[in-house]
Amino acid sequence: MRLKLPNGQRALVLLLTCLGALLPLHAWAASCKTQSQLTSAQRDALSNAGRSLLQNVQSGDIHSLQANTIPAVASDFARIADSVNTLKPLVQGATITIDSLYLLDASAEPAAAPRTDFYCGTPVVVLNFNNLPAGMYSLVILHATGVTQPQQIALILSATPEGRWMLAGFFSKPMMEVGHDGLWYWTLARKYAARKMNLDAWFYYRTAAFYLNPVDFMSSPNFEKLQHEQERVKPDTLPGATPLMINGHGSIFQVASIDTSAALGALDLDVYYNPDDAQAAQLHDPPSARKQVADLMMALLTLHPELREAFHGMWVHAQRGDATLFLLELPMDQIAPRTQLPATNLNSGVHSTGPENPLVR
Repeated sequence: MRLKLPNGQRALVLLLTCLGALLPLHAWAASCKTQSQLTSAQRDALSNAGRSLLQNVQSGDIHSLQANTIPAVASDFARIADSVNTLKPLVQGATITIDSLYLLDASAEPAAAPRTDFYCGTPVVVLNFNNLPAGMYSLVILHATGVTQPQQIALILSATPEGRWMLAGFFSKPMMEVGHDGLWYWTLARKYAARKMNLDAWFYYRTAAFYLNPVDFMSSPNFEKLQHEQERVKPDTLPGATPLMINGHGSIFQVASIDTSAALGALDLDVYYNPDDAQAAQLHDPPSARKQVADLMMALLTLHPELREAFHGMWVHAQRGDATLFLLELPMDQIAPRTQLPATNLNSGVHSTGPENPLVR
């Protein structure tokens, strides 16, 4: 399955290369202190540095933000400026609170250590970095609330020899999707999983994971538990390295990806397919294009009727390379078959028959 992260994510990795699922064989351990382990002076210094930098974001003061960024990052600041310009209108007027603080001591790390691990607190939160230069760092996680789209912002700070904290990494993502936080999606994912509605559960677990983990290089026992639950329900009939082939209403559709979208303010499925030459020709005629895309929608829902319950509607993109030939969104209650014909997942040989009362579209 070719996955996209839910809408609204903005992340910049500055100086640090975050670790993925496949980790190098050798790692170096460093020390970490959590917020409760810090002295009041340390907490105040980190909190004040984080708030000051975020005030620059709220005001759009890119010059001051750049001046308080380490030289290696400040020398190439265009991407940060773009991110700040995107984030500024979302957090203007927001109430800023400190969610968590971590003081990271990598001052004794050997030069060019391939990976550095920080084990923080109890229960243990693990932070993983690749190619981290020796030094003192901190991770400051802030929440911007009281606005239409609350945001969570993670700042990586680097200490200068004089003890000044400067920006070394910046990440931001929304705290909610269509008015619900990650815990809400986790709860619903479990309910869908208990009812064997695995495709619904899979997407809801993914959404929960995105909103519950502020940065990709952080792991915790709770987050690992969520990931294990997600893997247990992962469907084996999703697009991946090869398209998902669905036979619907006499046409074979090559579905390249299935994801989620909240572009219209509700959680929708987001489907991309690659039309063949005959299908692409039909897309030049709007009525034929609408019928073709509606046939694909119905074929997918016939194979997976549980999707109607978990999602508001469905986006379908007819895609050729980078070009979108046709795009349609329909609410679930407007997606109905023209005739009672079976839909077939050609990858697995699964057949499913549609509802008994057809509706001609």
